[in-house]
Amino acid sequence: MRDLSGPRVLLKRLRELMAEPLEPQERLDRIVRQIAQNMVAEVCSVYVLRSDGVLELYATEGLNKDAVHLAQLQMGQGLVGTIAASARPLNLSDAQSHPAFTYLPETGEEVYHSFLGVPILRTGRSLGVLVVQNKASRTYRDDEVEALETTAMVLAEMVATGELKKITRPGLELDLSRPVTIEGSGFNEGVGLGYVVLHEPRIVVTNLLNDDTDKELSRLGESLGSLRISIDDMLSRRDVSMEGEHRAVLEAYRMFAHDRGWVRKLEEAIRNGLTAEAAVERVQSETKARMMRLTDPYLRERMHDFDDLANRLLRQLTGYGARVSDKDFPVDAVVVARAMGAAELLDYPRENIRGLVLEDGAVTSHVVIVARAMGIPVVGQAAGAVALAENGDAMIIDGDDAKVHLRPMADLQRAYEEKVRLRARRQEQFRALRGVEPITRDGSRIKLQMNAGLMVDLPQLDESGAEGIGLFRTELQFMIASTMPRMEEQEAFYRNVLKQAAGKPVTFRTLDIGGDKVVPYFRAAEEENPALGWRAIRLSLDRPGLLRTQLRAMLRASAGQELRIMLPMVTEVFELKAVRELLQKEIQRQSKVGEQLPRKLQFGAMLEVPALLYQLDELMSEVDFVSVGSNDLFQFTMAVDRGNSRVSDRFDVLSRPFLRMLRDIVRAGERNTTSVTLCGEMASKPLSALALLAIGFRSLSMSPTAVGPVKAMLLATDLARLSPELNALLDDTKGTRTPRELLKAFAAENEIPL
Repeated sequence: MRDLSGPRVLLKRLRELMAEPLEPQERLDRIVRQIAQNMVAEVCSVYVLRSDGVLELYATEGLNKDAVHLAQLQMGQGLVGTIAASARPLNLSDAQSHPAFTYLPETGEEVYHSFLGVPILRTGRSLGVLVVQNKASRTYRDDEVEALETTAMVLAEMVATGELKKITRPGLELDLSRPVTIEGSGFNEGVGLGYVVLHEPRIVVTNLLNDDTDKELSRLGESLGSLRISIDDMLSRRDVSMEGEHRAVLEAYRMFAHDRGWVRKLEEAIRNGLTAEAAVERVQSETKARMMRLTDPYLRERMHDFDDLANRLLRQLTGYGARVSDKDFPVDAVVVARAMGAAELLDYPRENIRGLVLEDGAVTSHVVIVARAMGIPVVGQAAGAVALAENGDAMIIDGDDAKVHLRPMADLQRAYEEKVRLRARRQEQFRALRGVEPITRDGSRIKLQMNAGLMVDLPQLDESGAEGIGLFRTELQFMIASTMPRMEEQEAFYRNVLKQAAGKPVTFRTLDIGGDKVVPYFRAAEEENPALGWRAIRLSLDRPGLLRTQLRAMLRASAGQELRIMLPMVTEVFELKAVRELLQKEIQRQSKVGEQLPRKLQFGAMLEVPALLYQLDELMSEVDFVSVGSNDLFQFTMAVDRGNSRVSDRFDVLSRPFLRMLRDIVRAGERNTTSVTLCGEMASKPLSALALLAIGFRSLSMSPTAVGPVKAMLLATDLARLSPELNALLDDTKGTRTPRELLKAFAAENEIPL
């Protein structure tokens, strides 16, 4: 059992200091001196967050006193900035070896090796950072981390109550009334206007040591029972669809609540002398510390689920209750969180939520999948959103542009209100086009399909007016599962997709994992450049059992129907032949056991690798159709990482070289009477879609929301006039006019909506 007398003595002395009539600077100076003395630290420093996002050194014991109010770090810069941005402590035995370490020569801290820093938090927001340091290399104990975290709560009150304004330069105090725009990543489309609801799941446990182990074990058992009942109740609610990935996520979540390993750890901590609440917090902290070291995004998502479970259990034990009652919840709410478990979103009144803002997470995060199922706009990777927002602040979330506008100015607010009204009117216009056949003014028939990968996407097939699914990403089913989906599960999933498509064609892309698409149960070797490594069809051919299981599931699911299969990241034609052999074996096996086969089988390939451009005729003769993956093809052709902001916009997808390349693919398809579709981001934007139609594409697959705008564009276009102009420009080696300029001018002259 840990000795808790030190932290108790420190808190007692800090309370005494807070009660004394001292000036703010003197109070801070005495606080850091007291902390250093109590923790036997040679350095104790306090950094406070300013309104401009800078962390300024406000007080120190041990560092150069002249550096106070001069030493500064940006949010996310150095160890201090990293702690403030992540709102998580750092405990290092050798601070200078950490990749985030930034040397500030004015402080004189280079002689100190050990480093413990904790965020100064209030209602989940970072207000600053508290640090202790020692010359000797050591790792600070858990009780020291807890003592420093508790001490930081005292400092948070000083910052939040405005006591430090006297020693803050005018205009730099953390002003939570100024407008702020945060750029993130768009995880779900849409625009929402509302008021901030900070997601505040953390409960501070103050009662640490138990007097009656049996009583605490009984309390834990009762609270676990209540927790499980509440999860069952949440799953049975009418507003939670009975089908789709979000359902699987929540079912897995229920499974975690019954996990015996988790419960055993809680019981062991209680038997070691902790209260039930302290046991939950201890196991939660240990689990988080272990999982934070993992780089796997799926397993990090599991951390959010366990955090959610632990916080729910703490609320059961403490009687804390729900964070926001339905009565107090705003009519128009934007939920702002650092991270969330998938089920937490369902605690809030669904009909009132206008958006979700996350500082963490990814597009395949479980909470994002649930939000998509609920039709909520989501912006993720919104750094600083929690620290800068207050409950009740006005907020605009723009999932289309991946921006969050906090406390927007009146002009911006009015502009977005008009944007929402215009968006609603345009959506009505696009809905009116659902039944209109996509034929250009000169009579060219265009096939418009949509991309999908989740069951929640499928209702949009009818809503958008798409003619089918040109790209169904099967890997998403694998990425949200905690174990490898069995053949029967895959079969049921594909059968459900075809059922929901109601006779419209669905093109299934075989498993495209590897690279940035990580699944927890399939460990690949570390690669320096995973985008160009062991992924997609390369991985599948090296693991034929994995591929054959998926092919068998598809064949069985599509019995008596049309099956369209497409292979990702094909580099050479021999890969197609190898997969076709495996497919033929599965067809023979199905026939042998008397199972019904698909009525029609179409076999195709994704054209994403430039090497295939020199095998176009062989490729076209080997497949029934080709689908151009313009995202990867552009990335590999231009040697541009789409995730690197420094180069991602350096080259234009509407440049001469890339459009010539795409035109060559279309012409090869025409020569070989092989169907060619394009299913990348180019197809989703009316201007680039216009270029694709002009160079010969007659089939496009895009995001569901893009079908309406692209159809409106093509209905107003005379390709017989545009195509000769654009093709002449592409053939002109000396011209200076760009394809983009020509397309924009043509659209303006002919009143084509873009």
